[in-house]
Amino acid sequence: MIVTTSELFKHAYGKYAIGAYNINNLEQTMGLFKGNLDSKAPFIVQISKGARAYTHKLMLESLMLTADKIFPDAVFAVHLDHGDEETCMDCIASGVYSSVMIDASHYPIEKNIEITKRVVEAAHAKGIVVEAELGQLKGVEEDVSAAEHVYTKPEEAEYFVKETGIDSLACAIGTSHGAFKFKGEQKLRFDILEEIQRRLPGFPLVMHGSSSVPKDEVDRINAAGGAIKGASGVDASQFRGAAKLGVTKINIDTDGRLVWCRVHREFFRDHPEKFDLRDPGKVFIPEYAKFIANKNELLGSAGQLDACRAACTKR
Repeated sequence: MIVTTSELFKHAYGKYAIGAYNINNLEQTMGLFKGNLDSKAPFIVQISKGARAYTHKLMLESLMLTADKIFPDAVFAVHLDHGDEETCMDCIASGVYSSVMIDASHYPIEKNIEITKRVVEAAHAKGIVVEAELGQLKGVEEDVSAAEHVYTKPEEAEYFVKETGIDSLACAIGTSHGAFKFKGEQKLRFDILEEIQRRLPGFPLVMHGSSSVPKDEVDRINAAGGAIKGASGVDASQFRGAAKLGVTKINIDTDGRLVWCRVHREFFRDHPEKFDLRDPGKVFIPEYAKFIANKNELLGSAGQLDACRAACTKR
């Protein structure tokens, strides 16, 4: 059943984090739902502005409504990832999304507040919840980019939440978008999370750019003809610690793309005579499902499905 992220967060807060996974096509969607059901986890389907342009927004929205019918035991939110104001308003009007993210973090804080408040007003009028971002993550996520980290200031986070009325806040604590997150040792600012949680007790926080970029996936891609050098990611063992500090949603996109790349490179290397797109798809769907289930174990969301369903109300 489709629920709001706020309902998921109420159940998860302080105990575990909900996995938020980006999808672009049918194969990802099937693997995502199977993996979450296999691990008995609630989850968030993320559809970005870029995904809506690539597959077409109506196709993706139809996939979500169809998945809700063929996987009746699933408990999930449908969330717009990194939307501008225009895209947020379109998703709010669609009747499919239960959550939207307005990303005006590249503007000065007062402009960010102004834009975010308009989205909150429109979303709340239709029972849709809103995530916003304060601070900026280094790296590139489709058309969202920043050259350096701009860490979230806890005092500004408190002000921003109270001024906008948002339902969750994406914080910049040192994670990065993309596959090349760190040079040398990562330095995530959990002290920032601690101070934000102190100022906003019980308020749901979000970590973007949290793919771990597994070395074995990168090595297998390179062995099958890839050329991904110097990739590194977030230490997934830190997810549980972040959850205890109020992080209820952790975004993972790049790792899923690596699984897709690895499966397809290895498949066509090992089966050069093949050309049917369904053949590698049959390999990818269970591999992606296994990847999702493993992530949910790290997030602590595995095994939480039944209890979360009992605590949530269908939209």
